[in-house]
Amino acid sequence: MEHAERLLTAAGELFYRRGIRAVGMDDVRAASGVSLKRLYQCFPSKEALVVAYLERRDERWMGSLTSYVREHDDQVGAVFGWLERWFAEEDFRGCGFVNAYGELGATSEAVAEVVRAHKRRLRDYLRGLVTDDLLAEQLLVLVDGATVTAMVDPERGAAAARAAAVAARALTAARRA
Repeated sequence: MEHAERLLTAAGELFYRRGIRAVGMDDVRAASGVSLKRLYQCFPSKEALVVAYLERRDERWMGSLTSYVREHDDQVGAVFGWLERWFAEEDFRGCGFVNAYGELGATSEAVAEVVRAHKRRLRDYLRGLVTDDLLAEQLLVLVDGATVTAMVDPERGAAAARAAAVAARALTAARRA
């Protein structure tokens, strides 16, 4: 188990920072300090390693988001507050799931499915916060749009603040309806 953890940590950092296609299995081996033989014993293919990386990223990303939101009274607003903190991180490179899908989604059904599962999980979480399917869909679009905008906008935090303002309007409109 220790080897798999070291491999996933190294792969996660490399894949997110440099991109999946740019990172070879030997790069992961070197960064993890695990032998190539052990790497392939743990993950028989690069696709298996990518899927495991994404599944681990989903658990950590959703865990961080949900624990942050749980601490706030305005839970929808807290989603965007959490995004603002994430966007401010020095190593922020956008959505690891969208990035992975862009690189491999057309050629790897396994990668595409784990990305879809993450987006379904996020949508279901948002639906639990607002109990309205359409509003949850709108919030998901705002989260994803803010994340993509923050990837390219030098003022990353502004993307989260603008999305939060739109979300507040959507919530107000939904309560009136």
